[in-house]
Amino acid sequence: MTSTRPGPDWLTDAVLYQIYPQTFADSDGDGIGDFAGITEHLDHLAWLGVDTVWLNPCFASPFRDAGYDVTDYLAPAPRYGTADDLVALVEAARRKGIRILLDLVAGHTSDQHPWFRASAEDPSDHRYIWSDRPVDGFVASPGGRAGWYRPNFFECQPALNFGYGREDPEQPWRQPVDAEGPRANRAALRGIMAHWLDLGLAGFRVDMASSLVKDDPGFAETGKLWTELRDWLDRDHPQAALFAEWGDPAAAVAAGFHADFLLQFGGTDHGLPLRSLWNNNAGTVEEFWKQGPCYFEAEGRGTPRVFLDAWRSASQLTEGAGHIALPTANHDFSRLATGPRTAEQLAPAFALVLTWPTLPAVYYGDEIGMRYVPDLPDVEGSVLGPTYNRAGSRTPMQWAPGPNAGFSTAPAERLYLPVDPDPHRPDVAGQRADPTSLLHTVRRLIALRRKHPALGARGSVEVRHAGYPLVYTRAGRYLVVINPRREPAVLPLDGLLDGVGASGASGVSGASGASGVSGGAGASGVSGGADRVDRVGRVGRAGGVTPLEVQGVRIEAAGELRADGFSYGVFDLG
Repeated sequence: MTSTRPGPDWLTDAVLYQIYPQTFADSDGDGIGDFAGITEHLDHLAWLGVDTVWLNPCFASPFRDAGYDVTDYLAPAPRYGTADDLVALVEAARRKGIRILLDLVAGHTSDQHPWFRASAEDPSDHRYIWSDRPVDGFVASPGGRAGWYRPNFFECQPALNFGYGREDPEQPWRQPVDAEGPRANRAALRGIMAHWLDLGLAGFRVDMASSLVKDDPGFAETGKLWTELRDWLDRDHPQAALFAEWGDPAAAVAAGFHADFLLQFGGTDHGLPLRSLWNNNAGTVEEFWKQGPCYFEAEGRGTPRVFLDAWRSASQLTEGAGHIALPTANHDFSRLATGPRTAEQLAPAFALVLTWPTLPAVYYGDEIGMRYVPDLPDVEGSVLGPTYNRAGSRTPMQWAPGPNAGFSTAPAERLYLPVDPDPHRPDVAGQRADPTSLLHTVRRLIALRRKHPALGARGSVEVRHAGYPLVYTRAGRYLVVINPRREPAVLPLDGLLDGVGASGASGVSGASGASGVSGGAGASGVSGGADRVDRVGRVGRAGGVTPLEVQGVRIEAAGELRADGFSYGVFDLG
């Protein structure tokens, strides 16, 4: 089903950054973030090195599900600003080399949308899915029309009718995909996308992308729908990108998307590959999730194999056709800094995200180690279950010390969500001033990825040790070591690096923050003074080992690789 045309060239090297607009930056003091606030902080994103931003939904909405209940796809919600403000943001971002993507809620609207209000009064309107009898999961009509409608998520989010993959004459609401209602919705969807692309947006992340065609075995009709749109994009907007919220990259790319995110749900394994890395059963936790300890756990009881096996399978099925995106977190899932996970454990996680052959996606605030804040109220539908409150991952961005962490000048009680009350909470200003901070580490890792394209999405990878530490090589030249547990780890080099570079010949120790990026701590990349730096330079040119970005990993002349607790290292094997 996938289009045979290549995607935009920029996508392969993209570093994504997700912004929850409600809580990123408030420019007018009303307690809610807005477009102007994002524009004012574009310098932070440019300095960090991200080049692609996607915004959670910012369309007009009654906000019963944080904007995923749309009443007008062609108008921004007034609380964020005007369409002109959004265009100004897009243009300002472009001048800094940053593209802006919108979150497109394609499968449903708000029950307050004019389309639904009209449909609830007109039995001949088939823009939504209406039954003539009670059906499990359907909701009684709120209007003069008799019957029941099908919601797509919450009851306030009626599903748009894109048809059914399987018809049944006994169930007349199961319309074919080429019926009048589905055709009208496909045309409207294309019109919405064209409107925003013509205003300079760079593409879309599509919410619940697999949900459009109902009862669709193998997503056959869903794939046809998205491939049709992808072909139109390739023809009329070839530089636009289409990301899926599907959680199954092989299926999403086959359906025509340029990329899909690994998620906490999706696929036959219900999101286990991502959760096996980050989920420590704190924060957002579904009651039905059954998994062992995650890999990024201090006690070291996890394994990377679940993630590695799933990535390997998906990468084989998407090779040459699309990308897999690996996020640090998202607005529906716990942040990296959740529960018992401490600040010192975060740098190794970023080392994986930024050196693995996926598209890295940084959730706002994760670059400074913002934490999941527990015990918050239900705000705009944030609570999905007794142990699943998404609000904890949506708190205001922490820009500076002081009131409201620099997010807003509004009184604290008027903020969209409370600021993290921890007196030791991190902030951008403090970490910008500290070259050893997580923020600088993330910046260096992004710069390293850009300087060495083989560390990016298309370079080859070979796993050398799938345990503690995780050891892999990229493009047969770069060695990456990640130890996310508290205990140190030691591996013999004998046989570990067969067939790549030269292993262990130099006996070099990388200093903390050793990337060579200007402004970072330990920019030489080597401990031991100028003589040591000169020696490493000569050894590197002769085929030895050169540290590029290292915290706590050493390659010993005695033939051992040593990784301290919570450490990582990236080396050039020459």
